[in-house]
Amino acid sequence: MQKIHARQERGTAARAAAPTRLPTVVVDDVHVVYRTPRAAKAGSGAASALNRLLTGRLTPTTAEVHAVRGVSFTAYKGDSIGLIGSNGSGKSSLLAAVAGLLPTARGAIYTGGRPTLLGVKSVLMANLTGERNVVLGCLAMGMTPAQARSAYQGIVDFSGINDKGDFISLPMRTYSSGMAARLRFAIAAARTHEVLLIDEALATGDQAFRRRSKARIRQLCAAAGTVFLVSHNSNTIRTTCERTLWMESGELVMDGPTDEVVNRYERGRLP
Repeated sequence: MQKIHARQERGTAARAAAPTRLPTVVVDDVHVVYRTPRAAKAGSGAASALNRLLTGRLTPTTAEVHAVRGVSFTAYKGDSIGLIGSNGSGKSSLLAAVAGLLPTARGAIYTGGRPTLLGVKSVLMANLTGERNVVLGCLAMGMTPAQARSAYQGIVDFSGINDKGDFISLPMRTYSSGMAARLRFAIAAARTHEVLLIDEALATGDQAFRRRSKARIRQLCAAAGTVFLVSHNSNTIRTTCERTLWMESGELVMDGPTDEVVNRYERGRLP
């Protein structure tokens, strides 16, 4: 199992894996801290700055945001795990840390494979056509050129991009946010992932596309993959995930069967 990153002290070990199940992700007492520019206050002009310099009382120019606070859990092969919580609860930060895109301030994350993060802001080349982005996306996932060509039509059909015209031949900058999100998911879904992290990427698209997406997630889990899904749509979490993590203020407040966790979340009843 590959260690993605660890900083400073290691906290309490994440719970032990069941003997008959293989862990794919272990999150051990993880903390994620952002440093953001501090908003200017009254008295921040040149005279005030000179006075602070002369008196030695320097005002910090950055503020710390503790986005994830001591989160621990273990995910296993075949798990489909939902992440819910209010805006700013740390869900996206946690996924980015699992993907290795954010460092941990404390704690450690271990994965049994290479995590793939798919979000609504995942980058495709805006000035290239959808067709070229499909090919480049396949190559970036490790496919050979022959495999990319073989997967191409299935990706286009899955995305539904061409249902109302030949949009796949147009530059990505001409796509709506929903069209771009559907194409991103279709590209990612073209191969089996050991760990797939989906951050609100299913929030757009019609009912037919959502049904295809949920069916594909189930296929990925059946192929011994692990899928994490962040969504503000409780029905999407219920129909897609068997287990759900509820986060608030950067902390993991509940981890359990989806129906139990989502029901408490919708009633606003913290454990």
